[in-house]
Amino acid sequence: MGMQIWPEGTVLVELPAEPETSAELHDVVRYVEDRGDCDVVLDFGKVTIVASNSLAPLLRLRDLMRYHGRRLLLSGVGPSTRGIFSMTALDGVFDIVGHRVDALVTVQALPDSPIEPAASTSHATE
Repeated sequence: MGMQIWPEGTVLVELPAEPETSAELHDVVRYVEDRGDCDVVLDFGKVTIVASNSLAPLLRLRDLMRYHGRRLLLSGVGPSTRGIFSMTALDGVFDIVGHRVDALVTVQALPDSPIEPAASTSHATE
């Protein structure tokens, strides 16, 4: 697994090219299910195009991160993968930054407290 643990509980995952991308994403999902208290940066630098079988674990990971109130950032997303995200309306679902260094700096610069989990978000009624 191309996973590195950074300070403050940030996990950097250098995703391999397809067809291994899906298996790697499943491994990251299992890691987050076990740990839960980490932010994740997925580096798509080696992924030329994302296959459909990688979208389900990617969405599962996003849901897990929201449940735990943590952040998921995608970096190094190439034009073909951006096109897939756009065609599937996922381009507005994920936080995408240019380079993994930018993603790591972004996560490290954020406040120490995790974001509010989506499950506990409530809206006041008027």
